[in-house]
Amino acid sequence: MIILYHKNNRVTEAWNDSDSKAVLIEAVSIAQALFEIARTFPDSLVLWCHESQREHLNKERLSEVFHHKKIMASYAPSSGKYLPEIIGYADESLFANPDLNSTFASWRMSSMVGGLHSSVLLCLEKHIVPDRDFDYFLHSLAKLAMPLGLLCYSEPRLLANGSAAFEIAPAGKPNVFRFVSQHYRLRWVFLLLLNFVVHEKKLPLFSFFKSFFYQKRRLPNTIFDQIPVQSSKEIMDSATFDVVIPTIGREKYLYDFLRDLSEQTLLPQRVIIVEQNLEAESQSGLAYLQSESWPFLVLHTFTHQAGACNARNLALVQVESEWVFLADDDIRISNDFLEQAAVEIRQYGNAAYTLQCLQAGEKAVFDKVFQWKTFGSGCSIVKRSALEGLQFDMRFEFGFGEDADFGMQLRKRGHDILYLPHPQIMHLKAPIGGFRTKPKLAWKDDKLLPKPSPTVMLYKLLHETSWQLNGYKTISFFKFYKHQPIRNPFAYFKNFKARWVASLHWANKLRDKK
Repeated sequence: MIILYHKNNRVTEAWNDSDSKAVLIEAVSIAQALFEIARTFPDSLVLWCHESQREHLNKERLSEVFHHKKIMASYAPSSGKYLPEIIGYADESLFANPDLNSTFASWRMSSMVGGLHSSVLLCLEKHIVPDRDFDYFLHSLAKLAMPLGLLCYSEPRLLANGSAAFEIAPAGKPNVFRFVSQHYRLRWVFLLLLNFVVHEKKLPLFSFFKSFFYQKRRLPNTIFDQIPVQSSKEIMDSATFDVVIPTIGREKYLYDFLRDLSEQTLLPQRVIIVEQNLEAESQSGLAYLQSESWPFLVLHTFTHQAGACNARNLALVQVESEWVFLADDDIRISNDFLEQAAVEIRQYGNAAYTLQCLQAGEKAVFDKVFQWKTFGSGCSIVKRSALEGLQFDMRFEFGFGEDADFGMQLRKRGHDILYLPHPQIMHLKAPIGGFRTKPKLAWKDDKLLPKPSPTVMLYKLLHETSWQLNGYKTISFFKFYKHQPIRNPFAYFKNFKARWVASLHWANKLRDKK
C-alpha cells in the first residue's frame, strides 16, 4: 500500500506503508504522482491523504473498503465538497447527492482522503488528463469510469473517529460549467445556464461561453474489462434463497415461473407467494399450490387488499434464508439462474443486485456490472440481513417510485446496488399487468390534476436536493408540453405552474402521513 500525502495540490510525501519507508517520486502534481506510483507498484493499493488527516487515516478498515480491484473510494464531510450543489441543475441522479453518513455510490470524490488500485490507474493513464487541480481530476475520473464498471463510493470508514476539520474552496461557476461541458451532453450546458437565470436570477455568460473551449472527455467502453474481480469479503455463507412473488390474476404465468424454480440446479428454500383479490367473497385461484408437489416450501398468503407494496411487505416478514430473490409473477429464468447468481454474488461481495430483465426480442443495453441508479422490486436479489427492518413505503402504493425509494433505503444503510447483466431474466410482460384494480387516489377528482404524479414528487422531496428538484422542474416544463393539448405557451406556463403546485401540495401531504 502506497500513500501520497499532499497539501496545496502538491505531494508532500510518498510513503510505502508495507515497507515503512518513503518512496522517491519525480511528479509534481498529485495526479501525475498517482500514475508514477502505479507504474512502480503495479499491484498495489494507492491512497491519497491530505496532510491534515495524516493521523486519522483508518488503515484498519482499508481491506473492508477495497475488497476487490475495481473500487475507488474517498471521503469528505459537507464542508469538503468541491463541486457546489448547483451541479444538481445538470444531474438529478442519486450519485450526485451522496449520503455522507454511510457507504454511498457517488462520483463526487474528494482530495481529503481516498484510494484505488494501481491496475485501474494503469488502464486510465493514456486516456485521462492528469489535471493539476486534484479535486477536478478525481471528479472527472469517477464520472467517466462509473458507467464502465469502476465502483465509486463516498466512504466514511476511510477516516477514524475524531478526524481533523477539513474545508475546501468549492469550485466556482467556470469549473462547474466546464465539468458539465466535458462530462454531459451539450444540452445540459444550456439547461445549466437556463436554471441559473430562472432559479438564481443570475446570468453567468462568461462561464457559459468559456465552457465551449474545453474538449469532451470519454473513455473506451472496455477499458476495465481486463481487470479481474474477486472480492475478499465472505458475503455468502449458506447460499440459500427465498423467493418473494406478489401476484394478482396471473395463475398461468405464475405456474410457469414456479416450474422454472422447481428445476433450479440450486433450489430455493422457500417460495413466498402473496395472492391478492379485491372481491370480498373471492377465494384463491392457485389450487396447484396444494394439488402438485413442489421441491421447496410454499408459503401462500391470500389477501383482499391490493397493492404491490403491501404484498411485498407481507412477504418480507416471512423470509428466513440468507438471500432473497424479489421476483415478478410473469418472468422466466434458466434452470441454473440461482446458481449463476451465487457465483456473481461471491465475485463482487455486494449485498444487493438488480438483474437484467428483458422482454422477448429485446436487445441487452448493458453488458457489464456497474452501479445501478434505481432498484427493481421484481428482478433483484438482496441479502436478508440488509432487508431486516425495511419495508416498501406504503405512501407510494398505486403510484410510482416505490422501487427507487426502497433502493434508497438500502443505500442509506450502506448497501450499494449493482446491476448484473447475467444471469438474465425474461419478462413476459403479461397483458393484464400494471395497476389492475384502478385504485381511488386522493387527488383523482381534483379539477386540476397534479403533474408530476405526487408520488414522483414525494420521492424527490425525500431523496433529492432543492437544486435537483428545480432542475427537474425546468426539464419537465419542456417535456410535458408536447404531451398536453394547450398549444399557447403562455397559457401552458400558467397551467404548468398550477399543476406543479398541486403536485407539491399532495406530495407534502403524503410526506407528513405516517
